Amino acid sequence: MSQNECLVAAIHDLSGFGRCSLSVILPTLSAMGIQVCAIPTAVLSTHTGGLGEVVHRDLTDYIAPTLQHYQEINLHFDCVYSGFLLSQAQFEHCDQFFKSYPEALAVVDPVMGDHGKTYRTCTPEIRAEMRELVKRADVITPNLTEARILLQEEYSDVPLTVSEAKKLLLRLSHLGPKYVLITGVEMVNGVLSNLGYDSTRNAFWHVECDYVPVSYPGTGDIFASIIVGSLLSGDSLPIAMERATRFLELAIKTTFSYGTDPRYGVMLEKSLPWLTQKHSLQGYHIL
Repeated sequence: MSQNECLVAAIHDLSGFGRCSLSVILPTLSAMGIQVCAIPTAVLSTHTGGLGEVVHRDLTDYIAPTLQHYQEINLHFDCVYSGFLLSQAQFEHCDQFFKSYPEALAVVDPVMGDHGKTYRTCTPEIRAEMRELVKRADVITPNLTEARILLQEEYSDVPLTVSEAKKLLLRLSHLGPKYVLITGVEMVNGVLSNLGYDSTRNAFWHVECDYVPVSYPGTGDIFASIIVGSLLSGDSLPIAMERATRFLELAIKTTFSYGTDPRYGVMLEKSLPWLTQKHSLQGYHIL
């Protein structure tokens, strides 16, 4: 690899259909000029959001030998980025990746639930393991449901005040990460926002986003991937947040305009060219 190339170890599941997890992480980061090394935790025929009986293969026994191989060939990672994990063993293997590359940017997308509900695989043991894993992270990207799970709090859909949002971000940062992002938060002014906190500067940020009355799988994976690509490219946290938010607005609105089945995910293919262009980003604000 050349000196200018960045390499990300992406420890996620791979859904063959439905535009989520590795199937959107790979093209998104590639469009941003970042090379992705996929480390699948499982292979699924589709995502688990209403597409029938999913064919599934657990790849837990693949992860540790893969790490050993990468170490043998002296592969260097600039970022280790984890997502959906299925078992205690997978958490242990993922943790070993973080330990093996201490200089790499450590990013944890704590995939556990959404819209106030946990995924069926999110057992009490998984929640406990995720709370431990985020302690090793530099960056975490939960949605509001996952933020509450990490803090062992009851979910509430009551809109947040600025003060409440800041307290939530601070409590998450006390778990260990330098950068905390929470996606899709409704504020008391009726605006949907993505929130961010940079503990190194004690700076709080928010980026407002338009509400579209539909939910697509994989949008959290795309958001976190753009954050990864932006930070590795030298962007500040608020600029990374703005880039991820604007791209998802484009992808979601494009998909909504076509009226496709929401279970099929966003029409990423029509939107990716946006990520290859230079944009003036100034839609971020101090929280």
